[in-house]
Amino acid sequence: MTVAMNTALNAYRAAAGSVSESLSGKSGSDAATVQPGQAFSDLVKDNLTEAVQAGKKSEQMSILALQGKADLREVVNAVANAETALQTVVAVRDKVLSAYQEILKMTI
Repeated sequence: MTVAMNTALNAYRAAAGSVSESLSGKSGSDAATVQPGQAFSDLVKDNLTEAVQAGKKSEQMSILALQGKADLREVVNAVANAETALQTVVAVRDKVLSAYQEILKMTI
């Protein structure tokens, strides 16, 4: 399955925003804002951290559903957000590896 980079980034922003919103009470657009001068490695690290948090949130919601303490809709949303975050991380990884391979093919 091929995912366009902009589509993947927008999906990740939406997922990260909804996770951050549910965890901190902030709006999604505030949580996904990139600060000027922020290093790319920091951006990647922050986004990976948010993806891990989305996975943990989906696991917590699944456990709560098994205990009968969570609504099925909340569980589905949490799992979908985690899946979107994972797909985005994989898409970005694939693009970075592809760019690296293209750089290796360049002649000096």
